[in-house]
Amino acid sequence: MNFEQRLSDRDAWAIGDRCSAGRVLDLLSTKTVFLVVRECFYGTTRFDDFVARIGASAPAVSRALKQLKVAGVVEPVLYREPGSRARDEYRLTQAGEDLLPVFLSLMQWGDKYLQEDCPPLSFVEVETGRPVRARVTAEPAPEAMSNNIEIRLNPPGGAAGGRGRST
Repeated sequence: MNFEQRLSDRDAWAIGDRCSAGRVLDLLSTKTVFLVVRECFYGTTRFDDFVARIGASAPAVSRALKQLKVAGVVEPVLYREPGSRARDEYRLTQAGEDLLPVFLSLMQWGDKYLQEDCPPLSFVEVETGRPVRARVTAEPAPEAMSNNIEIRLNPPGGAAGGRGRST
């Protein structure tokens, strides 16, 4: 990337705490917070399921959900099972759905550089079965929404990527 001419002197300007990347990292500041977002994309909505699937403590998941709620990434929706008290389910807001390219980009990078073999999951378009990938483009491209993506389990040692590093 290149800066426009008036920004070429990096010491003459600063954006400090207004940096959008820094703000996103502040929001997704812990592994638990990011994994809650992952689980929302995977369809998890209930607190106990977040705790079980993430493997974090209940207080850590509670803090993560509160942080995401305050930021407008998730919203609580009341539900009640017969004979039980009302509880909250957590669903992604539009701001949460807009994290999909961020999520997919991190997954793609991890698949390419951190997996020794085939990555465990593939993301494909529901209608076509074509792989879904995040990319940087100047061209207008149709966006895939999370409800149009199917997550598939790759067989161990399959052919879908990974860097195949040797140890």
